Amino acid sequence: MGLFNSELKVVNIGLESFRQGLNDAGVKSVQAQFKPPLSAETALFAKAAKAAARVDKANRKALDRILGARPALAGMGVALDVIPGMKRDLILHAGPPVAWDRMCGPMRGGIMAALMYEGMAKTPKEAERLAASGKIKYAPCHEHSAVGPMAGIISASMPVFIVKNEAGSNYAYATQNEGLGKVLRYGAYGPEVIERLKWMEKTLYPTLKAAIESLGRIDLKSMVAQALHMGDEVHNRNRAGTSLFYRAIAPAVIKTCPDPERAAKVLEFVNGNDHFFLNLSMALSKASLDAGRGVKDSSVVVVMARNGTDFGVQLSGTGSKWFTGPAEVPDALYFPGYTKADANPDIGDSAITETNGLGGFAIAAAPAIVQFVGGSAADAVNYTMAMYGITAGENNIYKIPYLNFRGTPTGIDVIKVAKTGILPFIDTGVAHKDPGVGQVGAGVLSAPAEPFRRAFEAFAREL
Repeated sequence: MGLFNSELKVVNIGLESFRQGLNDAGVKSVQAQFKPPLSAETALFAKAAKAAARVDKANRKALDRILGARPALAGMGVALDVIPGMKRDLILHAGPPVAWDRMCGPMRGGIMAALMYEGMAKTPKEAERLAASGKIKYAPCHEHSAVGPMAGIISASMPVFIVKNEAGSNYAYATQNEGLGKVLRYGAYGPEVIERLKWMEKTLYPTLKAAIESLGRIDLKSMVAQALHMGDEVHNRNRAGTSLFYRAIAPAVIKTCPDPERAAKVLEFVNGNDHFFLNLSMALSKASLDAGRGVKDSSVVVVMARNGTDFGVQLSGTGSKWFTGPAEVPDALYFPGYTKADANPDIGDSAITETNGLGGFAIAAAPAIVQFVGGSAADAVNYTMAMYGITAGENNIYKIPYLNFRGTPTGIDVIKVAKTGILPFIDTGVAHKDPGVGQVGAGVLSAPAEPFRRAFEAFAREL
């Protein structure tokens, strides 16, 4: 009888709307953050549980390699000369494999821009015909040790950064960042886009290349650690990372560039582009995660990537196989005149940062990001805290001041994702769905469930 004489308190494990009647009656209640498992094949969860000790050991091995990586900027080169398997008629793109007929608008626009930049087409119409003709080959950046933001387009003549994992022998490659707005990576292909790319090839690239060579190397890992302490999460906010890179490179540019005016323009470009460090943060994450590949029985995710049509993941223990599902449209703050109806589904290799314990996983270090969707600093902390529930460990270098310098959640475990239903949290830019328009906003989203369900089921069957 004491139950009926005490204050009623309710825990709701169903839809949150079930609480409305309780709220109307003034009854206190809390909403359980429960999500069903991603897979209905309960036998696979039992199989994974039986092999838990073996999987945990493998995950520790993979995570140790990832955390032990020492990514450093070693130099620059032209894509055709340095990217493994690069060819004149090959264009690399973001995300898992996709044919021209399934490519989204911004990816098609980026390819058209690349073909005009390469001199293989003079007009957008010519570029579109050539792109669809079968004469041009396409492949994911990730299959060539590279990464690219948004459309992720890399063509033969484009200059790229060379990042070396000094704890191993693997390299990663990424282009220079163009800035925001109407740029190739967001699918724009106007004359100003090509003109900027040519300036980056003829002026920016040789100037930075000479400066990096004079320095010998730039330690990117410690730079990211500092940037986290300064308010970046090095995916959607790179102001601190770019500033730290600027401080490192500026004296070398001044010393090595024979033309003071050219040196000034190069430094002004880097200084005026808060996202310049993004491509470097992606390449260092790629170099770190590739070190964790190929560990038998490891359920650690080493790639999350989107091509604007599909979202794909790869696991350490399943080789180069892609597990995919439809990409989703982010919740975003849109530029004036645009709405969610204009947005393309999520696109880009930049989720490699989240895979490496940065970006949305480190968003508690950069609460300003959640303002994109009207969130609060508390929301940023909650997003990061949730990610600890689906990762194999915590980072030993990348730490969050607000969490008492706790290491960022690192090493997404596909078993934990499938079991809890908690999906990786990503912050990202948003491209217009039509080619030629460019960026229309920035926002956040959770990864789609389908790729992780498929990855878990395939992994568990192979145990």
